[in-house]
This record gives sequence, C-alpha cells and structure tokens, in this order.
Amino acid sequence: MSLLSWLILFSLLGGVLSVLAASAFLLLPDRRRAHLLPHLVSFAIGALLGAAFLGLLPHALEGPGVRSVNSITLTVLIGLLGFFLLEKMVLWRHCHSDHCEAHTPHDAFEHGRKKSTASLIILGDGIHNFVDGVVIAAAFLTDIHLGVVTAIAVATHEIPQEVGDFAILLHSGLSRGRALFFNMVSSTTTVFGALLAYFSLERVTGVTPYLLALAASSFIYIAVADLIPGLHRRTQFSATVQQIVLISLGVALIYVTHVLLG
Repeated sequence: MSLLSWLILFSLLGGVLSVLAASAFLLLPDRRRAHLLPHLVSFAIGALLGAAFLGLLPHALEGPGVRSVNSITLTVLIGLLGFFLLEKMVLWRHCHSDHCEAHTPHDAFEHGRKKSTASLIILGDGIHNFVDGVVIAAAFLTDIHLGVVTAIAVATHEIPQEVGDFAILLHSGLSRGRALFFNMVSSTTTVFGALLAYFSLERVTGVTPYLLALAASSFIYIAVADLIPGLHRRTQFSATVQQIVLISLGVALIYVTHVLLG
C-alpha cells in the first residue's frame, strides 16, 4: 500500500471513526457514560503524552534541516503559547461533558442563541480536525511508523472531545441524525488537511521537523491544560490509582506500537 493510501486511511481513523465511536458512546445510559468518560480521558492523556515525548519530539530533533536543539524547543514553547491564545479565542476548546463553559455560556441559552453555539462547535471542530490532518501528514512523511502512532494518539483524544461536542449539538436543539451529520462533515477536514500537507510538505522537507515540534506542543497542551485539570476533580485514592493506571496504559500503547512497528 502506498504512503498516500496509509495517510488517507489513518486520517479517517482519527476523524470519522472517532465520531462514530463517540455517537455510539452517547447511546449508553447517562450513568454508564458518566462513569466511562473519565477513564477515556485518562487513557487519552497517556496516548497524547506518549506520542509527543516518545514519537514526535525525537523525530523532530533528528529531522533534516534542524539547526539546533534550541530551535526545536523554542518551536515547542511558541506552540504552547499559540495554543493558549487559540483557546482564548474559543477555536481550540476541548469539552468532555454535556455542558461546557466555552461552548455554552449561560447567556447564550438564556437569549436563545443555541443555533450560533452549534455553529461555533462545528467551525471550531472543523479547524481542529484540519490541523490534526496536517499533523498526521507531517508524521507520515517523516516515518510511516510515526504516522501510525500519531494517528492513534489523535483518535484517542478525539473520542472524548467528540462526545462533548455531540452532546452540546443535541443540547442546542439538533436531532441526533443532524448532529451526527455535521460532526461527520467537520471530521472530513482531517483528510483535507492531510492531503494539503502531503502535497505541500513533500517538496519542503526542512519544515517537517518544526511541524512535528508544533504537533508535540499541541498534544502536550491538550493533555496538560485541557484534560488533566478535569482529573483533579476526582480526589479519591481509588480514582487516582485508576487515573495513573489508565494514563500508563495510554503511554504503553504508544510505546508498544512504536516498538512493534519500528
């Protein structure tokens, strides 16, 4: 199978399949869903951090055209600050519950602006998925094994995010069918982002290590700024043990995948 075929296949894995998995997850009873969602988030944290530190950053540091280690670490720092600003602009906000401050401000529903809230969800998700596609393409152009690991990490964090987005679209008045349709449409931007990056980056290989560094910074930011704070709400010792175990399993999945494919 050609590199382009692998790229399209795993772009769909990170986008469309995560939407389908999230919509199936929402069919579960509320109590069961509330019980499972924190476990998914914990696992996603491990996968994201594993992909960033075990896959993306090592390849970025060893990539062609890298002037120095400092240039890569500076790119990571700039990326972290950039994603912070994007989140402030409500373009990169991840929600993992039916109600989210960023997507559903109190006055939005009070004044009947549910439709605009749904539009913001779809737009933000489309932009996010497009960038995910660019990240996956940069990884595949570096190494096919790195591409697979990166796509797996993207898929693991997309599922809890899509659960939140899907629930908010339903809460905004959309039917289950329309919410699934719009989520599927926004998820296809992953493939567009991947294809655009594939045909662009193929000719500019010197840029790829810096894109990998930005991808690593996005994974780190999502894990540390968006996902981990939610885990601190559960302070019981048993919950902490579960979180550590699931985070470790997420890291282990990336490590084992990387070793087996390497």
